[in-house]
Amino acid sequence: MSQLFTRKPIASLVADAEQASGLRRVLGAGDLIMLSIGAVIGAGIFSSIGTAAAGETLPSGEIVRYGAGPALVLSFVLLGVVCGLAALCYAELASMIPQAGSAYAYSYATLGELVAWIIGWDLILEYAVGNVAVAIAWSGYFNSVLTGFGIHLPGYLTHGYRTALLSSEPEIHALLQTAPRIAGVPILLNIPAFAIVMLITWLLYIGVKESVRANNIMVAVKLLVLVVFVGVGVTHIDTANFVPFAPNGWRGIHQGAAIVFFAYIGFDAISTAAEETKNPQRNMPVGILGGLAVCTLIYVIVGLVATGLVPYQELKAADPLAQALQIAGLGAAGWIVSLGAVVSLTAVLLVFQYGQPRIFFAMARDGLLPKWASKVHPKYRTPHVTTLVTGVLVALGALALDENEIYDLTNIGTLSAFAIVCIGVLVLRYTDPSRQRPFRVIALPVVAVAGALSCVYVMFGLPRHAWERFGIWLLVGLAIYVVYGFRNSKLRTEGR
Repeated sequence: MSQLFTRKPIASLVADAEQASGLRRVLGAGDLIMLSIGAVIGAGIFSSIGTAAAGETLPSGEIVRYGAGPALVLSFVLLGVVCGLAALCYAELASMIPQAGSAYAYSYATLGELVAWIIGWDLILEYAVGNVAVAIAWSGYFNSVLTGFGIHLPGYLTHGYRTALLSSEPEIHALLQTAPRIAGVPILLNIPAFAIVMLITWLLYIGVKESVRANNIMVAVKLLVLVVFVGVGVTHIDTANFVPFAPNGWRGIHQGAAIVFFAYIGFDAISTAAEETKNPQRNMPVGILGGLAVCTLIYVIVGLVATGLVPYQELKAADPLAQALQIAGLGAAGWIVSLGAVVSLTAVLLVFQYGQPRIFFAMARDGLLPKWASKVHPKYRTPHVTTLVTGVLVALGALALDENEIYDLTNIGTLSAFAIVCIGVLVLRYTDPSRQRPFRVIALPVVAVAGALSCVYVMFGLPRHAWERFGIWLLVGLAIYVVYGFRNSKLRTEGR
């Protein structure tokens, strides 16, 4: 049992990053902040904000979760505090351990191999599974843009089977009966979602600097679009829409925060770029904390305008911001927002698809995954094999799954990873107090404990099925570790 919690020396982690990776150090602090904005401002603000405000009801009428209503802005503030605590812990560890493995590597150094494996397995939920939801949201806005040009794709080519099965919208649910069938099975495939994931996969395959340039352009576009939304929307706010402000009380704010937490996922993805960052000891904390601060401010402003434009119940849609403008009689602005959302969500897909292969890369380098996952392309210097594998799996998931149920699983996996990172940085302060810390959190015991507890608190705002599926996910991960990871761990077999 003691071998399960063997810690990997920080010196070995740093040596892996400096000598063995073969990745290029090309990113500065500005690139990291832009990557953070690219990752964080996306599906959460452009899609899940509607469910968080209005709540979620099954076709049977059963309430899955209560909405926050206009008090959604308080949900954003709550999450800003929760993620801020976790971000401080990430910043200290990222400056000490500038390695591509992110929370996986940090846990390996502080809490041992088994916990590191669990974190690495959880991060698949954040990056790969989470990107399935982002791709589906992208498809919704893409179809809105096409509609503006008079192009209408068949519903069975823009909605996955699970989306139609779980939708409370009669038109979408009816696709189960009207879609073409093969051997009696309705064919419902989200083709746009599949296509965009494969396009992003190709871009990431050919190089990180090319991907960052594309991200910077897309971030500029998404910020411009949000400025348009706020600038146009603020002049059409009806204060009557703010009453009642919190229709479901604190329960609505809490459960709204649990679903819209998806809007904050991504700031930690920056830490996976550590091995491709110049002067990571300085630039990683700046990128993580700076990006989170900018995004929180944007969220509060956008949430206030969105719930003031229309009654919060009418935000429940695949494209809530565009719909709010449409209902308010601002159709042209709504189309512009849809177009901007397509660009914005593309940036999110890019950053998440960037992060996941590097988690696999770090785990394979430690022997916990097969060697092919640690290969680097001889020309492009990217982890090309894991990039392709991740891209194909995400694209296939986006074909058939439903975004709302994916939000829950992604959120609970990410929150658990954040909580463990908070605990890990506190443990390291006591087990290795003399180690140099380029970025040092003030009053760490308070910050770390509050961060871990607040993450767990937000987790309890998720529905029961999220916990059940998370439990199954962990059991599958543990089985893989026992069968392969434990037997092939380099820390155990080679002492490194």
